[in-house]
Amino acid sequence: MLKSKYDLKDSEIHTGWIVRKYLEQSRIVGFESMDYAQRRHEVLKLRKAELLKLQKSQNKSHYKQTRKNYRQTDSYIHLTHIERIAIVQELADLVGSWSFSRLFGECINKIHFDPIRAQQSVDEQSLEQLVSRFEQYLKIVSKSTKNTMLYGTLIHDNNDTVSHKHTELMKKFHHHGTLWTTIEHIIETPFFVNSELTSLVQIADLCCFALRRYFENNETDLISRIQSRFDRKNGKIVGIRHFTDASCQCMFCS
Repeated sequence: MLKSKYDLKDSEIHTGWIVRKYLEQSRIVGFESMDYAQRRHEVLKLRKAELLKLQKSQNKSHYKQTRKNYRQTDSYIHLTHIERIAIVQELADLVGSWSFSRLFGECINKIHFDPIRAQQSVDEQSLEQLVSRFEQYLKIVSKSTKNTMLYGTLIHDNNDTVSHKHTELMKKFHHHGTLWTTIEHIIETPFFVNSELTSLVQIADLCCFALRRYFENNETDLISRIQSRFDRKNGKIVGIRHFTDASCQCMFCS
């Protein structure tokens, strides 16, 4: 198992925190040559010293942010930056090898999004687009299976700020459809789960990270590893949409 290979069997894969550089590691002489237990011990020693120093300072916000950063990255401190990049790349390669999977996404450039004109917020449009694409995919697959109706459901990372809103939106889609389609194959409202306990939600986070880094930083390494799984129709990518201005020449707009 890939997570076990890097001693992360019981840890959440949170890509954004994994790929960061941890300053403490660069301060430890011979860090790369240490075993996992030694690395963890040395990093924790430096982190405890830093928190004690910040606790005595007047900058309480810096102390709180540093403590949060340490908490979010604690599971990965035994891995070098190269090793952490490697596990993310290997996970992306694994996703790319899943011939049974399809990826859907809505990527919105907020600079070019007008909520007044759209009459909905960014997250409302994103959910509507994803639901519509997933529904159309299920319809197409159902037709190809000869009289077998296929159903799907949405699994959502648990977030108290959006769970009620997205549940109500999904109820609306079930009753009135979306702008593009009626909902016949997606059952229930989204199921909200804790990402720490659900590996596929962690994989979805990795895919979102790859898309974001492509659009914001023009980084292609991760997205090239998963792009074979983007849903396509007649060779054209239809599973991912980039909402931006008409001059965009990215792989989705061009």
